[in-house]
Amino acid sequence: MTLNRRNFLELAAAGTALSALSISAAHAQGDDTIRIGIAANNPRHSDPNQTTQGPDNWAVEQMYEQLVRPEDGKFALTPEDYQPVLATEWTMSEDAKTWTFKLREGVQFHRGYGEMTADDVAFTFLKAKDFGTGRVIFANIADAVANGPYEVVISLHQPDVNFLGTTVFSLNANIVSKKAYEEIGVEKFTTDAVGTGPYELAKYDSESGTYLKRFEDYWGEPAKVGNIECLYIADTTARTLALVSGQVDMIEAVRAPGWIDSILQRDPNMKIDMTVPGSFNTLHVNLTRAPFDNLLVRQALMHAIDRKTVADALAPMGGVLVGLQPDFFPPGLKTEDLPPELRYEYDPEKSKALLAEAGFPNGVSFDALCSQREDYSSTMLIVQELIRPAGFNMNLIIGDHTAYHADNRSDKNTLAMHASSYPPIPTQIYIQQLYSKAEVKADGSGGGNYSHYGVAIPGVDALLEQALSATDYDTYLQLCREIELQVLRDLPLIGLSTLSYTMVRNPRLELGYEVESGYARWRLHRATKA
Repeated sequence: MTLNRRNFLELAAAGTALSALSISAAHAQGDDTIRIGIAANNPRHSDPNQTTQGPDNWAVEQMYEQLVRPEDGKFALTPEDYQPVLATEWTMSEDAKTWTFKLREGVQFHRGYGEMTADDVAFTFLKAKDFGTGRVIFANIADAVANGPYEVVISLHQPDVNFLGTTVFSLNANIVSKKAYEEIGVEKFTTDAVGTGPYELAKYDSESGTYLKRFEDYWGEPAKVGNIECLYIADTTARTLALVSGQVDMIEAVRAPGWIDSILQRDPNMKIDMTVPGSFNTLHVNLTRAPFDNLLVRQALMHAIDRKTVADALAPMGGVLVGLQPDFFPPGLKTEDLPPELRYEYDPEKSKALLAEAGFPNGVSFDALCSQREDYSSTMLIVQELIRPAGFNMNLIIGDHTAYHADNRSDKNTLAMHASSYPPIPTQIYIQQLYSKAEVKADGSGGGNYSHYGVAIPGVDALLEQALSATDYDTYLQLCREIELQVLRDLPLIGLSTLSYTMVRNPRLELGYEVESGYARWRLHRATKA
């Protein structure tokens, strides 16, 4: 499989791709701006409640803030690991159904929209509950009420001992100005951000990117670099050459075989920042489309995919998934913990036999949509080759990354790969990708359950709801293990691999902290540029 190093190096020799940018290298090295090369064609949203493509979150992360967050560069492994941000302290009721947050006083919104108060916080949570991409995550919220200007009380339908991680530190819980939202309007607010973060929106360009400037009235330590430009450069060659020529300071790495080695051969001084585990690469099997409505076909597909080969091909960024989560995350399943029939060892001959038993002795052919972004296309091209000897002829239709997400959200795919970073809170992936309430809809109004699990066939809703209402952590973990096992029996969703989210930066840019884990975005207000 050589999409790969040879092809990449050939492409990288094409200096004409640098015409995608017009910044001079000398200017980029000497000015007060951090420039990021982002792997997508164009931005879609700057409203944190509506983001649907990961690249947009780089700007969101600088402009908005939640009530709490982990230490920069890390995940919060326990509730105690969360640090105060817009909230200074918080308490949980004994039944884990009422959370009270005391707010930081004097926090200002961008562009003169005044002080943040409990009304803004309550508005943010209720808006996320009723509108936007986080409706399923926020469905447990019964109400959010301001108790004076600096205290908000959030009540839940069911207990949630992990509320800080499951909900409060989600993108949709970034606090927005109620006044700005109402004045600007729902439609315009999509690309007209007003938050409390260390950077504010200077310009939103639907073609080239999002431009930010230091927020001079920021409540905390001011950003060290004055400006950030999130530049959308989907072409891997252009993005790579923009970095090595000094036109940008950091880029999303090309998460394809051999790329890390090739970039370090070009310049061994480049800094590699890599999250572990990074993205969870999952493959949604559309249960409403023949022949994948047949369990035998899904079992054949599972035996046709050598998941270790997928991970190894993407080393050093790739990691193996046993179920839907890495074995060092809760619920912590290892291969030896699984019944033999759920280990799905790589066996093309067994795949052929299962296909024949299902009525397809000559194999099956089907179309699948795929994003052109490197991590998606590399992974799916590997899968395409792995499953071919078993009798699966997958015709990949590779297109624009932004359009790909829109098509998935409109139920247009058969095998839909999805890449998302998740914290060590196992129920998040179940809520977003398996819960029947997150079922995809043809009109785009649904969620991220692209397989129709829990609707086309019985799912794991009951187990998930028990886990979400557990007040004992051991019970919570055991229920999550049962969900993992049931998913391996039904196969609506396949864990392909983990893939460390990776950025490459010029050594003149220092982040101010080490990246160890965390989401596919991080804050830059502590960064310095030589």
